[in-house]
Amino acid sequence: MVACQSERSQIQNRETAMKMLKSKLLDLKEKEQKEKIEDLKGIQKEIAWGSQIRSYVFCPYTMVKDHRTNYETGNVQSIMDGNIDEFMESYLKENL
Repeated sequence: MVACQSERSQIQNRETAMKMLKSKLLDLKEKEQKEKIEDLKGIQKEIAWGSQIRSYVFCPYTMVKDHRTNYETGNVQSIMDGNIDEFMESYLKENL
């Protein structure tokens, strides 16, 4: 609800009130959009040294380790080809 009585004319007051109302509605819509985006993003960690999800070792031995679940595998080439189902399963088992 918006009320305006700054002008002498009722028409001008109505136009000013409509501008104020549009502005408030736009602000509410922007806040809702920001909250929706924040809900979709979830919790984000800081990008820093030591905050990686996985470690890949190619030499002298081969190993890929997921630091969230401590799951390890020696088949680096399969993981590099995109077969990360084992990591997803271990993460889901740990978090569900």
